Amino acid sequence: MNNHEIDFKLFGDDMQFVQVELDPKETVVAEAGSLMMMDDGIRMETIFGDGSSNRGSGLMGKLLGAGKRMLTGESLFMTTFTNEGSGKKHVSFASPYPGKIVPMDLSEHQGKIICQKDAFLAAAKGVSVGIELQRKLGTGFFGGEGFIMQKLEGDGMAFVHAGGTIYEKTLAPGELIRLDTGCLVAMTGNVDYSIEAVGGVKTALFGGEGLFLATLQGPGTVWVQSLPFSRLASRVFAAMPQSGGSKGEGGLAGMFDFIGGDND
Repeated sequence: MNNHEIDFKLFGDDMQFVQVELDPKETVVAEAGSLMMMDDGIRMETIFGDGSSNRGSGLMGKLLGAGKRMLTGESLFMTTFTNEGSGKKHVSFASPYPGKIVPMDLSEHQGKIICQKDAFLAAAKGVSVGIELQRKLGTGFFGGEGFIMQKLEGDGMAFVHAGGTIYEKTLAPGELIRLDTGCLVAMTGNVDYSIEAVGGVKTALFGGEGLFLATLQGPGTVWVQSLPFSRLASRVFAAMPQSGGSKGEGGLAGMFDFIGGDND
């Protein structure tokens, strides 16, 4: 691999951003729209795919990389930030919603991390951002967020975003855990991942946790988030005003309406 070696610093608690320090000619690649700020002297360029050096050369190679990103629901384009100055420069990338940014050195994880399709934030240039299709039929049909996942490969630094609180768990050989499919952020490539149905008809229909759970078996490392964006979005949608008035109106306006009503 030929990944650029970058230094970084995390800022914030629940709404974090990562500041990447670039030496002259160093480059970091990021999801389009994740930029927060950058120093003068950094050149920003929009590219097809991830711009990794191990991707096929020429137009066909770029189209292949961009096409794979389409399968994960991401943009065709990514953005590179290159230090064109003579000294160290800084560029910062922000979290898209409340949570944590998880720095991952791929060289410490056998050069491969599998993550949710919307978890990737930024990485050193040379890290390949591809797709990981689940091989098992049940996983493909019922895996939800876990059906098509992103695959980060290389020996450089990558930054992944998780919602809420992040929990890192190391699984021993044969150790098994079950979790909501949306709560899985990332896992090392040697973790066995599958989907199983929730036992019991009443539990499946009325439990409120969905019909399927993700099953992960070690050895390997798993990163779990406490607040998947899909869960956050569903609660916000449920609280939105419905036609004919607001749902659960509170405050003084709602109290006056309740007491006085419409006297006309």
